[in-house]
Amino acid sequence: MAASNPSRELFTAGVRAVLHSWPVLQIAVDNGFGGVYGQQKADWMVDVVQQYFHDNADLQQCEVEDFIAELMDQEFDTVVDDGSLPQVCDGLVQAFSQWQQGALEQLQQTVNTLTQKKSQRVTAPPTHSDEDSGDETQVMECESSVPSVSSRDPPPPPHDEEAGWTVVRKKK
Repeated sequence: MAASNPSRELFTAGVRAVLHSWPVLQIAVDNGFGGVYGQQKADWMVDVVQQYFHDNADLQQCEVEDFIAELMDQEFDTVVDDGSLPQVCDGLVQAFSQWQQGALEQLQQTVNTLTQKKSQRVTAPPTHSDEDSGDETQVMECESSVPSVSSRDPPPPPHDEEAGWTVVRKKK
């Protein structure tokens, strides 16, 4: 197992790249699922996951999945059921395997690729028309909640034309 400090930092960068490029974690952070310290929790999660790999020999992917699923549930109140967890854990296991085997150039290339993908992810700011439609909806909701006085008479009760039959008429 590679033990030098710079290579361990490279593995930590690999874990960070994999986790920070994971849409589920980013959605949880962006929407405050982890509270006001969501970004700090995501950064803490990087350290905890890399330490988990160092503390446990021969981890299987299912063990990593269980560990990360538990972290997401406890820290972000999020249950990951979109099928992305196995992919993320596979990326983490591959990064650790590359680190163990000393394939540091390959690991650096993986980190660079994931970092580039993350930086290419662009979130569109809300347009002015979206804000206007939201205001209109709000106004409409307020207007509809005000009781309205109607000049219409209540519909007449249905009456029996023949014994046991009710005539249903179309509204006018």
